[in-house]
Amino acid sequence: MRAATQSGLVALNANGDVVPDLAERWLVTDGGRTFIFRLRESDWPDGSPLTAESVADRLEATLADLKGTSLGLDLAPVEEVRAMAGRVVELRLSEPEPYLLQLLAQPELALGAPGGDTGAMTLARTDGSAELALRPPGERGLPQPEDWQDDVRAVNLMVTDARHAIALFNDNRVQMVLGGDLGSLPLVDTGPLSTGTLRIDSTFGLFGLRVRRAKGLLGSDRVREALAMAIDRQALLARYNIGGWVATTRPVAPGLPGDPGLVAERWADADIEELREEARARIGTWQRAAAADGEPASATLSVALPEGRGWDLLYRDLAQQWASVGVTLERAGEAGAADLVLVDAVARYPAPRWFLNQFACSLRRGPCLDDADTLVAQGLAEADPAQRAVRFAEAEAQLTLANVFIPLGAPLRWTLVRGGLEGYQANAYGWHPLPPLAEIPR
Repeated sequence: MRAATQSGLVALNANGDVVPDLAERWLVTDGGRTFIFRLRESDWPDGSPLTAESVADRLEATLADLKGTSLGLDLAPVEEVRAMAGRVVELRLSEPEPYLLQLLAQPELALGAPGGDTGAMTLARTDGSAELALRPPGERGLPQPEDWQDDVRAVNLMVTDARHAIALFNDNRVQMVLGGDLGSLPLVDTGPLSTGTLRIDSTFGLFGLRVRRAKGLLGSDRVREALAMAIDRQALLARYNIGGWVATTRPVAPGLPGDPGLVAERWADADIEELREEARARIGTWQRAAAADGEPASATLSVALPEGRGWDLLYRDLAQQWASVGVTLERAGEAGAADLVLVDAVARYPAPRWFLNQFACSLRRGPCLDDADTLVAQGLAEADPAQRAVRFAEAEAQLTLANVFIPLGAPLRWTLVRGGLEGYQANAYGWHPLPPLAEIPR
């Protein structure tokens, strides 16, 4: 909703492509180190002109607010924001960032302003829902035909739980359900007759278990690797009956553009029972060593998962699989007390750096590797894309061997869409903007 009611320099359309917003056009120069944006001729909601100075000031403040976050790490190459003559804003980068436009299109980069919202839509709240309507084209920097209102419609948005949303859809009371994930998937009919309504986004991102603290059983990287090798990922994902959902053992999604192929899937040709035999042996060795040192030797772990039928099934299956190697898995009441936490995040852009930044030591999310962070920084400084890819692959290899994250597959995102509804398009970002839904196709 923020993306619909607030504007940034650029935005994402229904396909996940970058399109103009406050900036009507842009130019990339200096080998990708300079981005020049030409602002549209418009005003802020309080009536003051949309100037290069006002946009640059707001953008600098937004970038400052994002420091210390993973998105702030993604935007770290932005070295300077300059207001130029006329309605021109220039961004200077320390190093080229091929996906800077995708980053600037994120909702967090929307530029708020006094006097009201700056986005393509206005918001009116009603009891239990919100009504969003497109602004006149002239206010969005577009030509304004006299009959423009004949081609638009209001979008009524309701925030509710998955079970209620699906029931409303099945009763023909809503035309779309957005925001579905694995936790709510079992509530949806995924049979052959559902293909006209259930849409799956083929996303890339992180879906797996993050080690919160390297203590006890998780204090040994060999035991952490044993836990990772003991999981039958294909069996874990197969129960959800989603075609094309591919398991992975890599912390960076396979098949990204420019992947040098230096990091392969682990245990690709290994028999799962042989892997579990090795895992049992490692866990037994750790228990005997801990007992000999007078340390607690419990092979019990806790995991933090959200509420939802799909997460219940995931917990049950993981618990059964790890029980086969002598590990008891319990469900934690709070994430802060858990040994492991679920990570279920769609990548903002298709590059290894997004994945690697999620494990940066500066984020304090759990065990990390300073050496991997150093390799990421070295890769970012590389002018040669091939060498940059090599540094990132080396960082991935280090994270893989450290086993601070147990990958399972790609994040799953689903939407229910009524047949004939225009304005929706599945995409790799799981991103579905509201303005296209308000346009009536001719």
